Amino acid sequence: MDISFDIIVVGSGPGGYVAAIRASQLGFKVAVIERAELGGICLNWGCIPTKALLKSAAVFKYLKHATDYGISINGETKADFEAIVKSSRGVAEGMSKGIQFLFKKNKITVINGTACLKPGKKVEVTEAGWQKNLYEAKHIIIATGGRSKELPGLKQDGKKIISYREAMTLPSQPQRMVVVGSGAIGTEFAYFYQTLGTQVTLVEFLPNILPIEDEEISKLLDRSFKKAGMKILTDSAVENVIVEDDLCKVNIRTPKGMQTVECDIVLSAVGVVANIENIGLEDCGISTTYGKIDTDACYRTNVEGYYAIGDVVKGPALAHVASAEGIICIEHIAGLKPEPLDYGNIPGCTYSSPEVASVGLTEKKALEAGYEIKVGKFPFTASGKAMASGARDGMIKVIFNAADGQWLGAHFIGENVTEMIAGVVTARKMKATGHDILKAVHPHPTMSEAIMEAVAAAYGEVIHL
Repeated sequence: MDISFDIIVVGSGPGGYVAAIRASQLGFKVAVIERAELGGICLNWGCIPTKALLKSAAVFKYLKHATDYGISINGETKADFEAIVKSSRGVAEGMSKGIQFLFKKNKITVINGTACLKPGKKVEVTEAGWQKNLYEAKHIIIATGGRSKELPGLKQDGKKIISYREAMTLPSQPQRMVVVGSGAIGTEFAYFYQTLGTQVTLVEFLPNILPIEDEEISKLLDRSFKKAGMKILTDSAVENVIVEDDLCKVNIRTPKGMQTVECDIVLSAVGVVANIENIGLEDCGISTTYGKIDTDACYRTNVEGYYAIGDVVKGPALAHVASAEGIICIEHIAGLKPEPLDYGNIPGCTYSSPEVASVGLTEKKALEAGYEIKVGKFPFTASGKAMASGARDGMIKVIFNAADGQWLGAHFIGENVTEMIAGVVTARKMKATGHDILKAVHPHPTMSEAIMEAVAAAYGEVIHL
């Protein structure tokens, strides 16, 4: 195998594999080092397989409510947990094979092993049989991703106190589960297990679930989850978990005092920490701050020839962010002078039911920033398509700068809203104003026309409210 390359990418997640493919497209000789499955956490243990699980939950929910659509199903509707997990793993395996195909198509060398950066633009890789080989490149990109964060009082054992990874492959469905942390990961798993029949208690340290979202949207999701039977404890913190045989006793500090919740499984979903330990950063003199690698707008580190993208750098730990960073990094190396990433226009999505999607400032943050704002809201109860689809739970909320019509933020909750937010991201990038959106004809009947209606509401021109 060759030992010299133009570019070596350490990690094959959505940052690493996208960077590698873009580099190959631009004529670079590329190698990717991966210690586990191609595609990284996203394709194998994150974004993709969780969506397969959530789809199974959605189908199960549809079947349970088939009579709402005039359909009668004879016999009891049951969820086969083992088959659902197997289906999800099959999706992940297929996606990983897809990355193998793309690497082969783009003539990218794959090196299986654990990487350790060395000075002088070199990487030592411990491969099969503990053999160590040294590779070199003109440019080395660190894309080692992240892992589940652990709290001092919530140490994961992989069996009773688990991370998202174990939550995807439990051998059997728990009767009771406590989910700690209500970001996108915690919220999605809480919805999945609750929908299949597990009694879920969702614990959040901050005042609202999905705390980074607009408060009004968070409260709507809270109401929807509670309506489905989920127990939610906000302004609460897990003090410790006592495991006795097959029982977990979760001691939770709440506004009403200490509360003990008994369950079968505790899922810790309190965030992600970067994988930057033991990869040679110190030996190379690469600087870090608060557990993240320091980079400039082109993802150069302080050491010439070394770059970093994705979860290991400052910014939202999202797959689409990592991919965008990877492309910018490679295009900079190629001398194409790419536009820096606008971190103020990054969409966020949560794939529960109802779904949540947003971009830009929340109403609270817009006011704190000093804007005089126009806010428009359109509930899906007023949408013909939503009513016809049985998807009345949710709304569209838009926020504009009253002075110039600048689109400050958009916050959606409802069916398929994660498919709708990209249009807002594009509109904001193109500097579209509220007037531009209002006068663009939207198709009827669609869920997306609710965006136009919400904009119309912001400007006092709404027709269907």
